[in-house]
Amino acid sequence: MAEAKLAVAFSFNVSHEGVTLDYDKELVKELMHTAKRSWRYRFIRFWNNIKNVVFPFTMPSIVALIVLTSSLTVHDYFNMNMDPTFGLAKRLTTFAPWNLLPARESLIVSVVTLNTIGWAAVIFLVRWSIQMLLHYRGLMYERRGKYSWKTRLWFIAMKLLQGNRKPQLYSFSGMMPILPLPPLKQTMRRYLRSVRPLLDDEEYTRMLNLAMDFEKGHGRRFQRYLYFKWLISTNYVSDWWEEYVYLRSRTPIMVNSNFYAMDTLLFRGTKNQAARAANLVYSLLTFRRMLHRQEVTPLMLDSLIPLDSWQYQRTFDTTRVPGIETDRVYHFDNSTHIVALHKGRYYKVPTHGKGRLLNPKELELQMERILEDTSPPQPGEAMLAALTAGERKTWAQMRNSYFTRGVNRVSLETIERGAFFLCLDEEEHYYLETDASKLDAYCKWLLHGNGHNRWYDKSFNVIVMANGKAGLNVEHSWADAPVIGHAWEWAITEDLGVLGYTEAGHTKGMIVANPTPPQRLRFELHEECLTEIAHSYTVAKELCDDVDLVVLMFQDYGKGFMKACKVSPDAYIQLALQLAYRRDAGRFHLTYEASMTRLFREGRTETVRPCTIESTAFVMSMFDRTPVEERIRLLRKACEVHQNSYLDAMCGKGIDRHLFCLYVVSKYLEVESPFLGEVLSEPWRLSTSQTPQTQTGRTDVTKRPEEISPGGGFGPVADDGYGVSYIISGENVLFFHISSKKSSTQTSSDRFRKAIRQALLDIRALFEPNADKRESPQILALFS
Repeated sequence: MAEAKLAVAFSFNVSHEGVTLDYDKELVKELMHTAKRSWRYRFIRFWNNIKNVVFPFTMPSIVALIVLTSSLTVHDYFNMNMDPTFGLAKRLTTFAPWNLLPARESLIVSVVTLNTIGWAAVIFLVRWSIQMLLHYRGLMYERRGKYSWKTRLWFIAMKLLQGNRKPQLYSFSGMMPILPLPPLKQTMRRYLRSVRPLLDDEEYTRMLNLAMDFEKGHGRRFQRYLYFKWLISTNYVSDWWEEYVYLRSRTPIMVNSNFYAMDTLLFRGTKNQAARAANLVYSLLTFRRMLHRQEVTPLMLDSLIPLDSWQYQRTFDTTRVPGIETDRVYHFDNSTHIVALHKGRYYKVPTHGKGRLLNPKELELQMERILEDTSPPQPGEAMLAALTAGERKTWAQMRNSYFTRGVNRVSLETIERGAFFLCLDEEEHYYLETDASKLDAYCKWLLHGNGHNRWYDKSFNVIVMANGKAGLNVEHSWADAPVIGHAWEWAITEDLGVLGYTEAGHTKGMIVANPTPPQRLRFELHEECLTEIAHSYTVAKELCDDVDLVVLMFQDYGKGFMKACKVSPDAYIQLALQLAYRRDAGRFHLTYEASMTRLFREGRTETVRPCTIESTAFVMSMFDRTPVEERIRLLRKACEVHQNSYLDAMCGKGIDRHLFCLYVVSKYLEVESPFLGEVLSEPWRLSTSQTPQTQTGRTDVTKRPEEISPGGGFGPVADDGYGVSYIISGENVLFFHISSKKSSTQTSSDRFRKAIRQALLDIRALFEPNADKRESPQILALFS
């Protein structure tokens, strides 16, 4: 590959003949296109903000109403000797700066001003009414189709106020309710109930005394400080959650924080790595453009309840920057390049030219130029990304010492300011129905790679393997999984269903203009820096080698059967996980399930505690001779309790975020609390999360089974525990991503995989005693 030339736009020559100015016309044109594009996006952002302020009205309708009402008012005033403003127009004219105009004209200006203020008040009243209606949570607890009269009235009011106008991505941002601060007494009661099945009588009595002392003592003081924070902030949890849970952690973010997302399982588009990368890059950057223009429709529950879209702002052009004590998340302006990594070499890849996004064919040419390059990596370049995989303090020190000046600074800024990071891997991974280990290896590779072939600080890495299979590795601090999952699902469906490939496996279309070639990034790495890179790689490799990750693709039944049992599918799966864990560990442990709080402004997540009194009662009934009818009753009761707990968490009535914030307050006040210290130190030995499916509405795995996605996963949270991510893919398939640490003698991901499968079969046997005799269908047969 030819090396990209460094160009200088302007140069001055001073001679005895005078001053001459030389300039590169093409580069000047490119700079003009860049400036034009920047101002265009600024104007679009400004205009969209105005449209969001007047939502659910539209700007044309507001202008038309102001003109109409002003015209009628002026007509009545001058032709009918009536004053619809009751003298307000004359008073305003007296004090307004336009009173120097002729009397008629100044009165008209006053009338228009009053009508504008009047309609602004109407807009404010309508938006305030919507905000008040969004506080209603009765709908969440009612069965769909069996709504109370209050909920039906709520539906009518919301429909009347919102109208039929399609909202923009951030149309509801100013109307989202504030996350409520739960009463201390309520949180303490819920907490004690959640730990009751985990403690014997003596331990529970001790915890009860600690909780009562806290509630009557330090807890009241902490709650008052937290109430003040609630009053002055848009969300009393999110900023502290991001800061203290993610950014202040000094352990490696690879495995411990980053998570992964998978490609479609049976993708048959192309095996051409360059073509697949080009289509995905084009699709993702198109989605970014839609985000900037707010053309992405916000996610809505029952088509009326919006989910907060705040997290989408940092999807692209975002990076995590290491610090000695705490990291920071930086979001940059609209970038016109990405950075690609191939065979240990870093490339700046222009994605725009002449003021437009390169088409897939032009992007494929960019990828081919990288793949055809035979130049070797510079000394230390191949292992450089290990710094982002190692200890955060080490990376911060190296950054401050070696990446703040010269070519290293320029190259690092190029990486961090890129739209995202692209990994063109040499390895091949895929799904093979007859060999489960292939899927296990595929997921493990997406989680951590080899410890130095991902830039783990970027908001997300797009990974494209040599055979065209793809995936994501995502940094967690900037947003939660559903946000990047939305972008990734849109990109894959755009790639599969819209862009497509030729019969030869290349992208469609033609090259309109030869794009600026990718440019190799340059690094000057000194001996001490190389030593620290090697040390970081040692840390990363130990982490990678210790990960025990397997995937269970459960095809015996799915969501359809669970619904037939008249229980929530999520609650059903959580009970199966409790049964499997009790069989695997021999006892119950604290269990974490992630729930979202995006019904509120800047909401992120809340914890649901699936290990309840009711769930343990059902699980224990599976160990004795409890009649089947009683087991089913216990299962349904446990599912009902779990579902209500999940809804409570979504509606701001959770336990753990409140206790977490009280703990942060105690640290600020330098007051030790034995109760909070014990609560926050309890390990989550079973950490679970459900991956959302079909957020775009463009995926139907029943009609297109090749688009079925196994979701994604994450590393283990506790050294002696399991991390389980699951996804309900269609009506008949479940995927479980199970992770643990090989160094733990108490866990085995493969053993737990078998336990989950057996638990699912055993629960089905309660409803269908002869079900185990049927053969498991193959995945494609499920959709026939």
